[in-house]
Amino acid sequence: MTQLTHQAHSPSQSDTQIIVCCDQVKGPANLGAIFRLADAFGVAELVLFNAELSLQSSRFKRTARHTQTRVRFRESANLIQTIDHYHQQGYSSIALEITDQSLPLDQNQQSDLDKIVLIVGDENHGISEAVLAIASKHVHIPMRGQNSSMNVAQALGIALYQYTQS
Repeated sequence: MTQLTHQAHSPSQSDTQIIVCCDQVKGPANLGAIFRLADAFGVAELVLFNAELSLQSSRFKRTARHTQTRVRFRESANLIQTIDHYHQQGYSSIALEITDQSLPLDQNQQSDLDKIVLIVGDENHGISEAVLAIASKHVHIPMRGQNSSMNVAQALGIALYQYTQS
């Protein structure tokens, strides 16, 4: 058995078109990891709201590993308007947040998920109430431990894996 080189890797395909919206996610390590995940899972676009992104941060660059040059991204001045725009384009929006209406991630219906906007929020405050109010649905990752939250990039990776398995 031989480990493949980066050049020998051939990307897989998914039928699901995914846009990731980050609601006030901060920190160069988190943002770098999110860029890397976006590249790994073929995210169509990464939208950042109030992210304080510094592409020159050594921590960001070390974590992102140049994926910021391959992932299409933009900053949004108004995340609600941005998500509404995607709704008008036929996207369903999914907030990755534990709420009184959230379903476990693996119980979400896959049939209507060919175009999704996946929304993640700041680790300390989560997704804002205003953004939660316009999301098409809320999902959460069932956890067995006592802590009710996990790192935003790790949670995004789990959700992206789930939604690209079509």
